[in-house]
Amino acid sequence: MNVTKRSPYSTDDNLWGRSIECGMLEDPWNEPPEEIYTMTRSPGKAPAKPAYVEIDFNKGIPVKINGKDMQPIELVEKLNKIAGDNGIGRVDMVENRLVGIKSREIYECPAGTVLHAAHHCLEDMVFDRETSHYKELIAQKYSELIYYGLWFTPLREALSAFVNETQKAVSGKVRMKLWKGNCTVAGRKSDNSLYSYKMATYEKGSSFDEKLAKGFIEFWGMPYKIRTMLKKK
Repeated sequence: MNVTKRSPYSTDDNLWGRSIECGMLEDPWNEPPEEIYTMTRSPGKAPAKPAYVEIDFNKGIPVKINGKDMQPIELVEKLNKIAGDNGIGRVDMVENRLVGIKSREIYECPAGTVLHAAHHCLEDMVFDRETSHYKELIAQKYSELIYYGLWFTPLREALSAFVNETQKAVSGKVRMKLWKGNCTVAGRKSDNSLYSYKMATYEKGSSFDEKLAKGFIEFWGMPYKIRTMLKKK
């Protein structure tokens, strides 16, 4: 976008999306005007019917959309179009720059929004609890290093080794529902899933012995029960 007095915005474009700043956006109270967006349709003008997209992942990498094999660039471009048409991927945030100054930034990242949500829900299916929780901590630091421009660092390499190891199990299919700016998971499945219907169901045929819960609850809450008793004394 060319910078003019009527359109004084600074923009950066790449495969993943766009960033927009400057002009009236520098006042966090101002609502972004519709004119700044080029990749995403206004949610209010998006189609009335939701769009469903199926994404296949292989070891953490998206490889198919709606059953069609795609190379990475083609896949992101395709998903940018589908998600953008449905108003997905607008982000308005006040972020902390490296030097400590706060900056109001507007982003458009249609494909990134959908892929992030789909990938995360697939990880939930295949990770055990401890790996899942620790991956959240890793993701926070990993993204921070990238934001700070510290890609070529020993820490980033070490964190990548952890991520690469965990992604070996992240294969499967996720169905996403895209509708008027909302991106939600409609279904997911994986051969590596740790989800057990027989253990999770409340219906007849459950293989989980609910009588075990009473003893567990007693043991789990014992330290706090003792603490309450002592405080009363």
